[in-house]
Amino acid sequence: AMSVERKKVTQSPNCMRCLHFFVTYEPARPRGCRAYGFKSLALPSQVVLTTSGSPCQLFSPRLAA
Repeated sequence: AMSVERKKVTQSPNCMRCLHFFVTYEPARPRGCRAYGFKSLALPSQVVLTTSGSPCQLFSPRLAA
C-alpha cells in the first residue's frame, strides 16, 4: 500500500478530474488550466511536468455531481 501512495505523488494528476481544468474552443489550444492560467494542446499536467520537472501541485479534485 505504501508504494501505491508514493507512486501517486510522483505521477501527474489526471486533469479530467481536476476542478481547474477546462476545455476551450481553440483547435490549437483545446485544454486549459485556470489555476496556472494557460491553454495548451497537451494536458496541463503534462505541460507543468515538462516545464517545471515536478508534478502539478495545484490539483483539486472535482466534487462528484
